[in-house]
Amino acid sequence: MNRSILAKKIIETCLAMTKLGLNQGTAGNVSVRYQNGMLITPTGMPYELMTEESIVYVDEFGKYEQGKLPSSEYLFHLAVYKTRSDIGAVVHNHSVNCAALSILNKGIPPIHYMIAVSGTDHIPCIPYATFGTAKLAEYVAAGIKQSKAILLAHHGLIAAEQNLDKALWLANEVEVLAKWYLMLLATGEQIPLLSQEEMAIVLEKFKSYGLRIEK
Repeated sequence: MNRSILAKKIIETCLAMTKLGLNQGTAGNVSVRYQNGMLITPTGMPYELMTEESIVYVDEFGKYEQGKLPSSEYLFHLAVYKTRSDIGAVVHNHSVNCAALSILNKGIPPIHYMIAVSGTDHIPCIPYATFGTAKLAEYVAAGIKQSKAILLAHHGLIAAEQNLDKALWLANEVEVLAKWYLMLLATGEQIPLLSQEEMAIVLEKFKSYGLRIEK
């Protein structure tokens, strides 16, 4: 897919993320694998003002186009692509329920079979590090090895998938799971969890489950 089409798709994804209520202001960022690096949203620019020319190319070494500034989180986006060859797009946001859980330093255990959308039996919460740092990218790399969706302590969510449509779909699914988990925690009761054996069955079934878009 050529750069122009991918840049348009990034902007569409950003606008859809806002429409779904998954982000506030300019907090989130979106990228897609491209050539030997990635295309990523610029820093500090409202989504509705972005144009194709606003989208920034960053190579595999972290060098970006002259005269453009990528998202402050470009290091952890690169870390995702370097860690997992099966990932083609990354969506990061501060969705309300995911961010709330991240502040509690809580991942999401197997409260529901849909946890399997992450590719594993739980959604982990990685340790805190200052935004935009190499340390945060290091933590992201470790977390994304386990799961396609990870919470960042005191921060938000990363959802990584084959393409932008699937990454946005994953981000939305995880936000719903986070909302359910917070509601359950608020009851103060012990939360029944699905067993490892059941989650293994579900994960096998999920190999042919999910959003069927191959763009």
